[in-house]
Amino acid sequence: MRVPRSWLSEFVDIPSSAILDDIADAYVRIGIEPDSIEHVGSDIVGPIVVGKVLEFVEEPQSNGKTIRWCQVDVGGTVHGIVCGALNFFPNDKVVVSLPGAVLPGGFAIAARKTYGHTSDGMICSAKELGMGDDHSGIIRLVELGLDPELGTDAIELLQLRDEVVELNVLPDSGYVMSIRGAARELSHATGWAFHDRALEIAEPKPAGGAVTGVSIADTDGADHIVLRTLVGFDPQAVTPMWMRRRLQLAGTRSISLAVDITNYVMYEYGQPLHAFDRTKLQGDIVVRFAKSGETLETLDHVKRTLRPSDVLITDSRGPIALAGTMGGLDTEIDDDSTEIVIEAAHFNARLIGRQSRGHQLISEASKRFERDVDSDIQSAASARAIQLLIEHGGGTYTGVASDDRRTPVVPITLPVDAATKLVGYGISAEHVRAALTAIGCTVSGTDPLQVTRPTWRSDLIGVAELVEEVARFTGYDNIPAVLPTASGGAGLTTRQQLRRKISRSLAYGGMVEVLNYPFIGPADHDAQLIPADDWRRQAVQLLNPLSAEQPEMRTSLLGPLLNAAKRNVGRGLRDLAIYEMGIVTLPSVSGEAAGQPGIEHRPSDAELAQINAAVPQQFESVAGVFVGQRLLAGAHTDGRAVSWADAIAIARGIGETAGVVLDVRAEEKAPWHPGRCAALLLNNDVVGYAGELHPKVADTFGLPRGSAVFELWLEPLYTADNGAVVATPVRTFPVALQDLAFITPNSVTTAEMQRALEAALGDVCESVRCFDLYSGDPVPAGHRSLAFSLRLRAADRTLTEAEIAEYREQAVAAGAALGGILR
Repeated sequence: MRVPRSWLSEFVDIPSSAILDDIADAYVRIGIEPDSIEHVGSDIVGPIVVGKVLEFVEEPQSNGKTIRWCQVDVGGTVHGIVCGALNFFPNDKVVVSLPGAVLPGGFAIAARKTYGHTSDGMICSAKELGMGDDHSGIIRLVELGLDPELGTDAIELLQLRDEVVELNVLPDSGYVMSIRGAARELSHATGWAFHDRALEIAEPKPAGGAVTGVSIADTDGADHIVLRTLVGFDPQAVTPMWMRRRLQLAGTRSISLAVDITNYVMYEYGQPLHAFDRTKLQGDIVVRFAKSGETLETLDHVKRTLRPSDVLITDSRGPIALAGTMGGLDTEIDDDSTEIVIEAAHFNARLIGRQSRGHQLISEASKRFERDVDSDIQSAASARAIQLLIEHGGGTYTGVASDDRRTPVVPITLPVDAATKLVGYGISAEHVRAALTAIGCTVSGTDPLQVTRPTWRSDLIGVAELVEEVARFTGYDNIPAVLPTASGGAGLTTRQQLRRKISRSLAYGGMVEVLNYPFIGPADHDAQLIPADDWRRQAVQLLNPLSAEQPEMRTSLLGPLLNAAKRNVGRGLRDLAIYEMGIVTLPSVSGEAAGQPGIEHRPSDAELAQINAAVPQQFESVAGVFVGQRLLAGAHTDGRAVSWADAIAIARGIGETAGVVLDVRAEEKAPWHPGRCAALLLNNDVVGYAGELHPKVADTFGLPRGSAVFELWLEPLYTADNGAVVATPVRTFPVALQDLAFITPNSVTTAEMQRALEAALGDVCESVRCFDLYSGDPVPAGHRSLAFSLRLRAADRTLTEAEIAEYREQAVAAGAALGGILR
């Protein structure tokens, strides 16, 4: 919202000593952010005066251009000026920049030789004077309705100097989107006197005659509409210069007097108006919702198919305007319109916002209606428009028709101590009453107060909003800043320490941490070949997703992580190892809504239980993706491609970091390769998966086949009884090495055999490691060979050969108990 100071000064008494920075700072104090401040025309230097073209000679040039050698009287002296524009005539009054003048942008004017003449000045276009982007021709003052004396200062005549502050108006601050509203807020911030010019508009006296009637058929779409009819208007009347200039500074170009006046009143009072050509209307006007199959060609020459939720202005033929957004082409005013109907209405803000976006038709009117306008300004705004139309275009006002379905504003009950409780420092009841009264509220009662909001503040819907207004009126900068006293720190929790240890271990292992958006969609599940009945498809749905393709909260880290790998591979990074630690979200246990407890008291235990039960379940997880080469080839080393074993090793390493041992067993789970997927187990409970990515999944994501992935749920690791960290005593006696190989059924896992051997060896077992796994001839079908290296060492003696042999036999017996046959 661009607010010119000259216009603002008509509504609020701004001291002459106040600079534009003071005005901008005042808005900041009450929570309205200025986007920019602009000193319009501050770089313009005269003499820039009114001149009259006495005569000119057109001289064609060799470059194909025709110039005019003009003789221009600027009030007692005649200047020869070269001009390239061809849109003016002898005796036209124009704007002339004389030598010594400086135009916007630092363009200095001097007498200079051009096209064989010495041009002693310049005849100006609107763009050259900073009055808009129109540089198609010279400003002819007669077209602006001006006939000044020659030599008149054009800087003042055309109001080339002004100051503009541009305000960033938030969606709930529609009351600021007018000069009237901006002035009221400035008055609140500074104490400068505010003059509500809308209250000074007298109801015009009708002369009698034909009046267009109006009614509201659907009160959900509108609750107040006013129509005023004017006949005998002069369509050739010119918009006065002061109005043109204010519209330019507000960001709107001049079109015609009738259209300019509707725009002017909209900027001034915040009430969008629409002007209909009465001769093009058929019957009375009705506000209603659209019917199925109806269409409307709007002023932008687009024929639009209407939806049942669209609010329309209609006559007996059908739709004539998309309410609050844009008028229809069939009833627009034109250069021959002498009978005008001015419409001012209060439409449903939510519906106007929805329909303007649905039709991709955002207008200055819809911007205001969707933020809600003053529900009591329609009569004054339309009266102001009629006043201006008659003053500058003539005509006779025949009368008004209206339909008022507004309901009274319901008072809000406000405890006097609510402001103190919410703002955090003592605010007296007198101050609360004074602040709310100052912003236009009607306050009655003692404790609690009964507060009735003003009609222009539909955003004041409850106690919290009223308290915010008290704080804003007081000044946010006056609220004391009190830093809370920090309690003595206890350092990181065990969970935080473990999380950092895991993250560091992955980074030390050559992986790079990434952070993805936590959103997925059905296509992500399909790409990972996740079955339809898999729990990972039971995701929490978002009401307002950032992307229609990803309307769910992720149930696994792998979907976003594989997409991140796809982007990196697609940009040329062929070898990578990335991981993410984050939250996955599952539906709530209860599946019920949380409810909305009030703020007047602490929620009850039952309300808290309902809220907690409705909160979606969230768990921490860690996942990683390996692509390409795990070990890059170098001058002295051979490269090695990623394998499923890398994912398993990293996942089991996370368990070691957490102080637990993760067992593995073969498993089938999407998106892993069916024959190269391991389930990760903690105390026989599955806590994750690791292995090679399914070839089809790899192809879908554009990753090399053989890529490996893992995902591990961290909650079981956090809650596992890891025990105290105990240092292992260093044994100084010699180690005894033994190798054993067993032919075992495929159903016996390596981990099971390893645990059995460790248990059989007891205290002398230093380590048991599987160093070979083989299947094929001569091992029988359904079996495989597992070879283990045993390290035996006693703490208090050197083991004898007999003891070593006995421990070996114990290990063999343990293997045999699992069906293993010693090779």
